[in-house]
Amino acid sequence: MLTNALIMVAIIFAVNVVYVSLMTIRMILTLKGRTYIAAFVSMFEVVMYIVGLGLVLDNLNQIQNIIAYAIGYGTGLIIGSIIEEKLALGYITVNVISSNPDLKFTKRIRDKGFGVTSWSSYGMDGDRLTMQILTPRKYELRLYEVIKEIDPKAFIISYEPKRIHGGFWVKQVRKGRLFNPKKKEATQQKQTTTTNTDVQVKPEKEQ
Repeated sequence: MLTNALIMVAIIFAVNVVYVSLMTIRMILTLKGRTYIAAFVSMFEVVMYIVGLGLVLDNLNQIQNIIAYAIGYGTGLIIGSIIEEKLALGYITVNVISSNPDLKFTKRIRDKGFGVTSWSSYGMDGDRLTMQILTPRKYELRLYEVIKEIDPKAFIISYEPKRIHGGFWVKQVRKGRLFNPKKKEATQQKQTTTTNTDVQVKPEKEQ
């Protein structure tokens, strides 16, 4: 009897961990605009929900089952959040303010493959260099390392944009060319070839 009870507790816990993890991922996918993937995940989510809840309702007199259900719920939230962080879906916008406008900040960040918009600004203590950088979330930590390497005292604010439209940099990202030397080189060669073709002079017709 004790063995069966422990097995039931383990099953309820595991099922609820899977259910809540899927629910968390599905909610995040919905917020990110991945509607079809979210709908696919929701099918498995509902199955796990029905199975887990059914096991608890069939044994309401067993307090350990209810406790396992509750602990599984909380654990599922944590695991779902960790999975989402590992997937790193979407983009972030990073605003950087440097108190040293003489640094070759913008150029060094662009050399690392990031798209930067910069402008001069003025703070309480003097001139500032302000930059706005859009990057996929999976490159977020790499960007922070680059910024801190250039200016350890830089002021950094990051947030997730709701909608993105236009811009050559976004096109490069969607084509997988960001931080991909081979694809970037191929693109540059193609652009060079196109330019050379455009400037060629057409031969005159023979008289």
